[in-house]
Amino acid sequence: MSDAVDDHFIAALQACSAVTSAPGRDDNAPVRPGASLTVTDALHIFDSQIGSRHLDLAARALRADGQGFYTIGSAGHEANATVAAALRPTDPALLHYRSGGFFLQRARQCGGGRDALRDVLLGIVSATEEPMSGGRHKVFGRHDLNIVPQTSTIASHLPRAFGTAFLLGQASAGGSCPWPRDSVVVCSFGDASANHSTAVGAINAALNATYRGLDVPLLFVCEDNGIGISTKTPQGWIANVYAHRPGLTYFAANGADVAETFAAASAAADYVRHYRRPAFLHLSTVRLMGHAGSDFEPGYRSPREISDDYARDPVLGTARMLVEQGHRSAGELLDIYEHKRATVMRLATEVCQLPQLDSPAAVMEPLRGTLRASVRASRTVRCEPFEGKMTLAQSINAALQDILCEYPQALVFGEDVARKGGVYGLTRGLQKNFGGARVFDTILDEQTILGLALGAGLNGLLAIPEIQYLAYVHNALDQIRGEAATLQFFSNGQYRNPAVIRIAGYGFQKGFGGHFHNDDSVAALLDIPGIIVASPSHPDDASIMLRACARAAVEAGAVCVYLEPIALYHTRDLHSEGDGGWLTGSHELLDATIGTARTYGDGEHLSIVTFGNGVPMSLRVAESLRRTHGIRCRVTDLRWLSPLPIKDVLRDAAATGHVLIVDETRRSGGVGQQVLAELIDNGYSGALARVCSYDSFIPLGDAALQVLVSEEAIAHAAISLVGSTHGQPAK
Repeated sequence: MSDAVDDHFIAALQACSAVTSAPGRDDNAPVRPGASLTVTDALHIFDSQIGSRHLDLAARALRADGQGFYTIGSAGHEANATVAAALRPTDPALLHYRSGGFFLQRARQCGGGRDALRDVLLGIVSATEEPMSGGRHKVFGRHDLNIVPQTSTIASHLPRAFGTAFLLGQASAGGSCPWPRDSVVVCSFGDASANHSTAVGAINAALNATYRGLDVPLLFVCEDNGIGISTKTPQGWIANVYAHRPGLTYFAANGADVAETFAAASAAADYVRHYRRPAFLHLSTVRLMGHAGSDFEPGYRSPREISDDYARDPVLGTARMLVEQGHRSAGELLDIYEHKRATVMRLATEVCQLPQLDSPAAVMEPLRGTLRASVRASRTVRCEPFEGKMTLAQSINAALQDILCEYPQALVFGEDVARKGGVYGLTRGLQKNFGGARVFDTILDEQTILGLALGAGLNGLLAIPEIQYLAYVHNALDQIRGEAATLQFFSNGQYRNPAVIRIAGYGFQKGFGGHFHNDDSVAALLDIPGIIVASPSHPDDASIMLRACARAAVEAGAVCVYLEPIALYHTRDLHSEGDGGWLTGSHELLDATIGTARTYGDGEHLSIVTFGNGVPMSLRVAESLRRTHGIRCRVTDLRWLSPLPIKDVLRDAAATGHVLIVDETRRSGGVGQQVLAELIDNGYSGALARVCSYDSFIPLGDAALQVLVSEEAIAHAAISLVGSTHGQPAK
């Protein structure tokens, strides 16, 4: 179908003739009477549009030859080149995958530098020279163009766009923002994506903030082509939903009319820039050449439906206006069109010969580079002596106070974290000490909370968002998986979103149970490449590990998830009531290095490998085994679930030859499975056993203890593994 679109454009343009004259060809004149767009600007837009069109045609040709790997095109959406022309090149842009015209026009605005046509082709053939992702994905992104790379997800970039706009003024005031203070954040998406809950939530968050009198300079651009792959959007739906939305100023234009589109886009951008309020720009577009090269469009659209869309081609619309208004002849524009074709095809031939990523190490370098830098940064954190004895909750609160003092760009936010100080009091006093601009409550929406964090990172801030319970993060997990974790990977480290995401979780919480407030499902976090997952159990570790996460985020751009065991927040004792055994006050020189464990004791009979609530449970069992069976244990607290401290685990395993893994997460997909696999993969051949929680949700009340790992199960497994007469009972 690509040839049909191309042929129709050529034939239709050849049939055009001037209906008016433009004496002297004044290129500074309006492109038509009354228009704000000049002929010169229209010609520049046309050049970007035809560049995008020929990139789409080249992508199909490259794929047919087995040399290209991406064919989702921008054909029919080239009106977004006009949107770029209405914005400043310093306005940060988060674009969807049909944004070829915008990308080329923004490159033209910035002038000089790299060849944007070649850059797009480098992405299509996955060449390592591609300047944004280094051949890892075909993205519209370039740091020097202020275009943040987005992958082909559905509306997942909208919460980040909201966060960027919401915090732009604050970042500018603090001097950390890479963009001018009066910038407009532009975010584009399709009509089908507008129905996604992520898009609806982001738009709602913007309106909620505006309703409260806060600045949100965000331009939503909905490019409405009326279809999502094969599913039609009801005619008039987008206008029906957004044209009269309170708090959201609505602009609309026919994307095939370059003058009308420029006027609407300029008005929308000016409104957002002046009033610092969100606006919705609705462009009527058309999807030409199907969803992608693999899409058989005649399977769900009639030939008549497909061919009727050719008349709405925005590239043809721009060309017709230039011809009919007498600014250029059809022959001149066709010459430009064919010259662009030749240029693109020549570049396509060249890039096919360039190297691609050729090893696992090359592919993963952005991930490994961030981890290496994070580990180095964490080694510089030192543990200051604690004044008095503190619980886990108090230790985390103190660490947050220190981080907010050390890093002026740090923000703490989430549900109930400000005046209330958090459900469990962990953020108590922070807003009073650091003000409402740095410690604030959000709306009840985890996607918005995480989107704010990602936007903060783009603005040069350090986000420390709180997710109230582990069970709540799952409805927003793509903000971590699809957005946070991928940004450095798909930008080859040029963009980063440093964040420390605090999440209260795990089981054993007394008096406030149920599966939403007691949750041990961490598997979805552990299989996300590129994030760091911390899981402190002791108050001494909690403080230094949180500060290590903050250091890694600031210095390496790391995305850290900090899992806090709710049941240990206010625990004071370890073995007996009043012993104060689970308070700060360790005299050890603690090491905060990411990916290192903490070992309690030096027993030679059994190594218990555990984390979270399993640490005090295992320590109690270890003491009991020493007294009653003479079994001397060492307890290895993993502390870091990703990366796992496998070197420390192997060291302690070799010291005893008997390893018991105590895993409070579920048997299937839990942390214990990963520890088992690492031990075996690294050649451990000693005795090995595992105890863990059942594959069950956690019920209310004491019934929870029926499915969670227990100290009795730990003791039984230890005795079975080592033997009941290994040593003499302690006197």
